[in-house]
Amino acid sequence: MAVATFALPARIALLGNPNCGKTALFNLLTGSRQKVANYAGVTVERKEGTLHTAEGRRVFVLDLPGAYSLNALSHDEAMTRDVITGQSSEALPDLLVCVTDATNLRLHLRMVLEARQLGLPMVVVLNKMDRARKFGIAIDEEGLSNALGVPVLSTVSVHAHGADALRAFLDRPVEATIPVPWSAPKLEQVLATQQEAQRIYQQTVTEPAVDKDPSDRIDRVLMHPFWGFVILALVLFTTFVAVFTLGGRLTDFIETGTGALGGLLMDHMAEGPLRGLLVEGVIGGVGSVLAFLPQILILFLFILALEASGYLPRAAFLLDRPMSKAGLSGRSFIPLLSSFACAIPGIMATRTIVNWRDRLTTILIAPLMACSARIPVYTLLIAALFPDQPVSGALVMVGLYTLGIVAAMAVAWVIKRSSGDRSRSPLLMELPAYQWPDLRSLVIGLYERAMIFIRRVGTVILALTIVMWALCTIPSPRSTTEGTPIARSLAGEVGHALQHVFAPIGFNAEISIALVPGMAAREVVVSSLGTVYAINGDPGDVENRLRERIATEWSLATKLSLLLWLVFAPQCLSTFVAVKRETGSWRTMWIMGGYLFGLAYLASLITYQLTTAITSL
Repeated sequence: MAVATFALPARIALLGNPNCGKTALFNLLTGSRQKVANYAGVTVERKEGTLHTAEGRRVFVLDLPGAYSLNALSHDEAMTRDVITGQSSEALPDLLVCVTDATNLRLHLRMVLEARQLGLPMVVVLNKMDRARKFGIAIDEEGLSNALGVPVLSTVSVHAHGADALRAFLDRPVEATIPVPWSAPKLEQVLATQQEAQRIYQQTVTEPAVDKDPSDRIDRVLMHPFWGFVILALVLFTTFVAVFTLGGRLTDFIETGTGALGGLLMDHMAEGPLRGLLVEGVIGGVGSVLAFLPQILILFLFILALEASGYLPRAAFLLDRPMSKAGLSGRSFIPLLSSFACAIPGIMATRTIVNWRDRLTTILIAPLMACSARIPVYTLLIAALFPDQPVSGALVMVGLYTLGIVAAMAVAWVIKRSSGDRSRSPLLMELPAYQWPDLRSLVIGLYERAMIFIRRVGTVILALTIVMWALCTIPSPRSTTEGTPIARSLAGEVGHALQHVFAPIGFNAEISIALVPGMAAREVVVSSLGTVYAINGDPGDVENRLRERIATEWSLATKLSLLLWLVFAPQCLSTFVAVKRETGSWRTMWIMGGYLFGLAYLASLITYQLTTAITSL
C-alpha cells in the first residue's frame, strides 16, 4: 500500500479571478509594492517574491495574472494556465493558494473547482472578509472546506495582520500528490462545474435579504448616457485645475530651493568648468524637471483614487459605444488609461484583450495618450501662454489630452477600415463594488511614483543633461567668435543642421537641439532647454527664466506648433522596445514610429503656417 508523503511548501502560487485581491495579498505577504486597483486586469505578468512564515521559514511566492478559467482566452490567462499545469519551463508550485473574493464567491467558485481538478495541494483563501461581513454575507468556512475537500482560510489583504492565518498555515506540511494532466474541458464538463459551484455556494453562503450595496444606485447616475459623460468631463477638468493650482504652488518651493542651491554654489565655487557643470548643467537642467514633481504626483493622486474607487470600469462601459465606432471595444479603455501614466505598462496591459486586431490597434495608439513625462513640457508652454491663469491652463491641458484621444480614435478607425474587418468586439467586464480608496495604498502608490520619477531624474535625465551641457559648452571646430556661446558650440551646430528640417514648423535651433535627447525621455526637453538658456544667460531661477524667454522670444505660432508636436510625436525609445517585445515584430514598431512622426510633423506644419498667416493679418 502506498504511503502518503508530506513536505513543507517551499514554492507557492497565488491564483484567482481578476480583482480578487491577489496582488494586495502578495504585497502584504512579501512586503512588495506592486500596483493594485479596484478593477480587473491590473496584473498582466507574473510577479515573484519571498515571504517569511510564522516560524520564520522563507517561501517563494508567485503572483499570477487573474483568470476566470483555465480555458484561457487572453495572453495573461494563458500565462497563468501554463504555470500551474506544467506547460511552462518551470517546476510546478508546491501549493496553490486559490484567492477568492468573499463578497462575490458565486463567481469565484468555478475557478476553485477547475484548479482542484489539477490534483495539486491547494488552500482556498477567502479574501476581503471584512467587506463581506459589512455587507451581511455569512460564509460557513468549515462547510465550504468539507465541500471542496481542501483547507479554507480567511484574509483581509489591506490590514497589517490580515494574512497571519495563511502565514501559519504555510508551516504545516502538505501531502505530495500526483498532478493530473490538464486538457480543455468539453461543454458538458463546463456546465457540470458551474452547477457544482452553484450547489456549494447555496449550501455554504448566506446573503442578506436586502442588498445593502449602494453601487447600483450610484451607477444610475455615473453610467447615465448623458450625465455620465458630463461627470467624466468634470472629473478630468477638476484634475487638471488641481494640477495647475495646487501643483503650481508646490512647484514654487522646489524652484526656490534649486535657485538657492545654484546661488550658493555660485558664491562659493571658483569660476570654471566644474561650476558651470553643477550650476548650469545639473541644477539648471535637472532642477527644471524636478520642479514638476508635485504636479505629476497630483495627477497620479486623482488616477490612483479613481482606480481604487471602482469608477474606471464604469468609464470603460460608458465609452464602449463611442470607442466601438472607432473599431475598439471598451476593454481597450484600461490599457489606454494606463498609458496616461506611461505608455509601457499600457502596452503591456493589452494582454487582457482577447481579439488580436483590437490588441494590435490599442498598442499602436497607446503612445498618443499623453503620458506623465509630457506634463513638464505642457506645463512650461501653457504657463508661457497663460501666465497666472490656472483655469485657462487647465482648459488647454484638457484640450491637449482630448486631442490625443481624438487622434487615437481616428487612427483606430483608419486601421479598422483598412483591414476590412467591420465586426464589433463585445465588452464583458466585471464591475467591482464602489469603495473608498485606502489611504495607505494611496500613499504607497504616490511614493512609488515619486521614486520612479526621482530615479529617472537621477539617472537617465541627469546623464542626458550632462551630455547636453557638454555639447553646449564645447566649441565647434568651425565656430567663430561671433554669436552667442550656444551658437558657437557643438550643440549649436547640430541645432542649426536640424533647423533646416524643423524650420517649416517654426522650431529654432534651441528647440531642435532639445528634441534630440527628448527622444530618450520626454522630460529631457525641459532640462535641455534649461541647459541651453542657462548657457546663454546668468544661472539662477532657470524655470522662471525659461517661461519668460518662451513668452517673449517664441511666437504664438511656434508655441502652438511645439505643443502639437509633443501631442503626436513618439514618447521615448523605451516605448519602441515595448512595442517590439509585445508584438514580436520590427515592422510594427517602425510603422508606429513612422506614422507618429508623420502625424506630428503634419499637425505642427498646419498649425504653424495657419497661425502665422492669421497673426500677420
